[in-house]
Amino acid sequence: MTSPGNAQDDSAAKVDDQIGYFLGFTVGSSFVQQGFQSTDFTVEGMNQGLQDALSQKDPALTDEQLQEIQGKIQAMMQKRQAEKMAELQKQGVMNQEKSALWLKQNAKVEGIKELEGGLQYKVVKEGEGASPSAEDTVAVHYTGKLTNGEVFDSSVERGQPAKFPVGRVIQGWQLALQKMKVGSKWMLFIPPELAYGENGSPPKIGPNEVLVFEVELLEIL
Repeated sequence: MTSPGNAQDDSAAKVDDQIGYFLGFTVGSSFVQQGFQSTDFTVEGMNQGLQDALSQKDPALTDEQLQEIQGKIQAMMQKRQAEKMAELQKQGVMNQEKSALWLKQNAKVEGIKELEGGLQYKVVKEGEGASPSAEDTVAVHYTGKLTNGEVFDSSVERGQPAKFPVGRVIQGWQLALQKMKVGSKWMLFIPPELAYGENGSPPKIGPNEVLVFEVELLEIL
C-alpha cells in the first residue's frame, strides 16, 4: 500500500512547473477563502489577464468596464455573505433547540452531575492531586466530540498533551478544571453558552453546538 507521503511525492513529480503550480494553488486557495466559486470565471479569462499584467500591457477592458466588474464582484460577495449569515442564523436556532433537548435528556443519565451555568459532567476517574486555579497552566489529554460522536479535536490522537493557562480556554473548561484534581478524568457536556456560542468555531463546530469532552488533568505546571 502506498503511504500518503509517497502519494504526494508522486503527484508533485508530475507537475512540470512547480513554481507556477505553487502560485496558482496559493491564489486559488485565497479565492476560495474570499468566497469565489469555480463557476464565477474561466481559467482562460484569468490566464489572459495574468499574461497581460505580467507583460505590462494595457488592460483589454476599459476603465469603465473594470469598475463595473469590480462593482459586480462586490455585490456578488455581499449577497453570498448575507445568504451565509442567514443560513448560520437558521442553523443556530435549530441547534439551540436541539442542544437544549439533548442536555435535558443527558441530565437524566446515571452519574451525570451539574455545575453552574448548566455545565454537565461525569467523573470517570477521581484524582488525588491539587486543583488548579484560573491563573495556573495545566497539561491535559482530551478528546472533543460533537453530540453525534464526531471527533473534532484530540490531543490523544496527536500523542501530545495540551498545555495552556486555565483562564484562556472556553468557559466550560475553566469551570471544570478548577474543580478537578490532578489525575482526574471527567466527561464534560458543555452547553453552547459555555463553549463557542452562536458563532461556533467553523468549519467543525456549528453555532449553538453542545460539546462533549473527555478530559484528563495530568499536571499543574
